[in-house]
Amino acid sequence: MTRLLLLARACLLGLMCAPAALTAAPPTGLMTDLIEHTDRVWINGYPTQMTLEEAARSIEPVQMALIYNRRPMFSWMLNDVRPDVKQTFAQIQVGTSREQLSRYRSDMWNARFENNDNSTTVIYDGEPLKPNTVYYWKVRTDNNNAQQDWSEIRAFRTADTLYDYKTAYYPQVKSDERPVSVERLPGGDLAVDFGRASFGQLVLTLDAQQADTIIVRIGEALRDGRLDRKPDGTIRYREHKLALLPGRHTYRIKIMPDTRNTRNTPPLAVPMPEYVGEVLPFRYLEIEGYKHDIAPADIERQTVHYPFNDFAVHFTSSDTVLNRVWELCRYSVKATSFAGIYVDGDRERIPYEADALLNQLCHYSVDREFTLARRSHEYLLNHATWPTEWILQSVLIAWYDYLYTGDIRSAEANYSLLKNKTLSALEEEDGLIVVLNNPKVDSALRDSIRLPQNQKLDDIVDWPRGEFTFMPKNISPNVFHYASLELMGKLAGAMGKKADSAAYASQAARTAASINKYFFDKKSGLYRDGIGTDHVSVYSNMFPIVFSLVPPQYQPRIADYLVSRGMDCSVYAAQFLLDALYDTGKADAAFKLLTATDLRSWYNMIRAGSTITMEAWDILFKYNQDWNHIWGAVPANVIPRKLMGIEPVEPGFRRARIKPQPGPLRTASITMPTIRGDVGVSFDNAPGRFVLEVAMPVNMVGDVYLPLYSQGRFTLTMDGKSLPGVKAENGFVKVPDVGSGKHVFELTFAAAR
Repeated sequence: MTRLLLLARACLLGLMCAPAALTAAPPTGLMTDLIEHTDRVWINGYPTQMTLEEAARSIEPVQMALIYNRRPMFSWMLNDVRPDVKQTFAQIQVGTSREQLSRYRSDMWNARFENNDNSTTVIYDGEPLKPNTVYYWKVRTDNNNAQQDWSEIRAFRTADTLYDYKTAYYPQVKSDERPVSVERLPGGDLAVDFGRASFGQLVLTLDAQQADTIIVRIGEALRDGRLDRKPDGTIRYREHKLALLPGRHTYRIKIMPDTRNTRNTPPLAVPMPEYVGEVLPFRYLEIEGYKHDIAPADIERQTVHYPFNDFAVHFTSSDTVLNRVWELCRYSVKATSFAGIYVDGDRERIPYEADALLNQLCHYSVDREFTLARRSHEYLLNHATWPTEWILQSVLIAWYDYLYTGDIRSAEANYSLLKNKTLSALEEEDGLIVVLNNPKVDSALRDSIRLPQNQKLDDIVDWPRGEFTFMPKNISPNVFHYASLELMGKLAGAMGKKADSAAYASQAARTAASINKYFFDKKSGLYRDGIGTDHVSVYSNMFPIVFSLVPPQYQPRIADYLVSRGMDCSVYAAQFLLDALYDTGKADAAFKLLTATDLRSWYNMIRAGSTITMEAWDILFKYNQDWNHIWGAVPANVIPRKLMGIEPVEPGFRRARIKPQPGPLRTASITMPTIRGDVGVSFDNAPGRFVLEVAMPVNMVGDVYLPLYSQGRFTLTMDGKSLPGVKAENGFVKVPDVGSGKHVFELTFAAAR
């Protein structure tokens, strides 16, 4: 009897006897408030070996990702290669002692979740957490009712003050990099190339027989094979005189602040933290007057960025231009994260909602990291910028935050402010908004949306502005107004605010009806730029497509029009143009734009010499453009989301849509991170046959679509077994409710294309 009681107690503590053979590895990727590396300690941006407990005894200033919430949220990834697996049970233990927790003794929380598949948004509900305290947690699960082993123990530290809700975030970090080439030029100067640009600082170890002075030049661009000392636009260049001491010494080249991008009046620039210091984007270094030999090991660039996993995503294809465009854009996400908040580039270092929206989608596509996007979004909620459409995009950012993480807490905490961001206060009786000469755009409205009083609210459409006829009532802000209403309704529903959800749905329907009534021209089959003009543009037609405002019978005409215009917009608006092309089945046209090599192309950025995406397609389109603008990195999200077709359908990727649209691309493969784990998609797009491999993590279900290139007969197999009765739908064959694990689909046509 005593043995049975001990066994029962062990079961309650989680000490159940392991099964003969576990069917999967333990949970990994443990996150607390969406931070995975809560147990890491940095000193001046560099990760150390210190534990959180040891950090308290450090004499140097330390950095760590603190947890601010009284009730933090836990997430983890499940590792089970079997097909069609879901978590059926979970147990979490939280304690104040690593040693005790390793013995299954938890003094804070021991929670068991029966018949529960929640692995992404488990809210702490144990003993009250104390400020400035280290806690430990671990988790185990049953997968398809088969018991798995415990995860490793993960530590986190609470902040000095705890809140009902506050976003956790990482410190900015540093990575040391060495040059890829060092050469002596004919005139005696040293030329150094780091291979690609980054926001960084420079450290040199140099020799001198006696006191001497050299000139150190750094910059982003070359001209005629030499560092460009008078670059166009806001391409960066700096020159420093360095006095050498006799002997061998290590020197830090101090980057002095730029008055433009360190401004402390609205709109505010984001300052660098003291432990990091000032940075400059540069790739090249030239040293004049230094006669000694120098080794790459003596030249160090300290690159500053938000923590980033370079191996989180992998993409390759049979098209070399596409591969180069992908790498340019993927790297740009890391390189432009230097400020710890999404900013528009080095010229201003000011956050803008449009930059944040595009950056968010790109970041989610290349790394399992969600806090930088959320922190940037919440900053912008309280520091709005002047364009009408971009204020409305705040609601889109909130929606994507929820859709990709499944975590509604940020939207709940900022619900009142998000309501104001719909600009419903500017609505007229027809449900449309107008800004120009509107007396409602007053100080009270500015306060309600957190727009500085010295800022003028104005419609923007695109930047630099393209071919668009501005009227008092323009289609662009009204489409985004509609989108904000629709998504606020969904967010309200997720919060259980049924009345608000219904009201927003009704309001959105009224605005949609007015957009189609007043902006659509039935004669041309296209949408007009504004009320009172017959002018049509790429903008007035791609925005309604992206936000599903166009009735099905009119979509083909609009799609053909968009194809005919090519890349007739900026790098920012390219996001919506490519989405519109893929959403209307114009994959061939979208692929042509992704791999174009003319002036309006991503390849032109590479050809110009930039290794981070640019603010505009070329200096010809924006005289003051910079070479480090994240909103130029649209392919970093369009390739995973649209070309490879991986998108969340339900919050937290509980359900995914896998809908590749290869167009003329023969082969491609991607492994993309999500909060639940990696999603893998690869295809072989051969004449007469389309083979698709899909791999999804545990707790994810997918609707899989295969493109049809023939109107004739076809056969479809899944994992070698025939799928009879499937039907063609809008150019695709849909296989619903595909479970986790790896699956192979083969679509064969009766006759080759």
